Amino acid sequence: MPSLRSWAARAARWLDILAVVVVLVAVARFVVLPRLHHEVVEAPPVTLATLDGGRYDLERRRGRIIFLDFWASWCEPCRASIPLVQHFRRTHPGIDVVSVDSGELAATVRPFATQFRMNDVALDPDMTVSHAFGVSGYPTLFAIDGSGRVVGRWIGFDPDIEREMSATAARAEPRTTAKV
Repeated sequence: MPSLRSWAARAARWLDILAVVVVLVAVARFVVLPRLHHEVVEAPPVTLATLDGGRYDLERRRGRIIFLDFWASWCEPCRASIPLVQHFRRTHPGIDVVSVDSGELAATVRPFATQFRMNDVALDPDMTVSHAFGVSGYPTLFAIDGSGRVVGRWIGFDPDIEREMSATAARAEPRTTAKV
């Protein structure tokens, strides 16, 4: 019959193995799998007021690659991400990059957008569009191909977001039906 000491050593070994498995599952679930998420679904209809007084209608932009960047002014990771996304927007004029403020009024958004030199800002004060896309954290960026399908999604700050956007745009280009 094994001694209490050897039983305790075996139990400790099994608990160590269990802890490693739990950590690996957590890393896979919350780090690896979200980055590999490439499920292709139809983008929900989007019509939003813009900060400059116009309207943004996703359906009218069919045929173009579109990135919708959901953010909020209170979000610290958004403050790190916005300059990267805006740089991509400025260096890729053939691609729509629309910054969608979630849950705030224009009076709050306007000085923030000016401070961060943002263009093409859409307003989602009641978060209808954010909910339609299933936004659960900020920043969240969606890539939509010319056919209106969501072909990429990134949640949280990603220092390589410009590279990710470029790669996604290159993959989505053949599916683009027309240039507007």
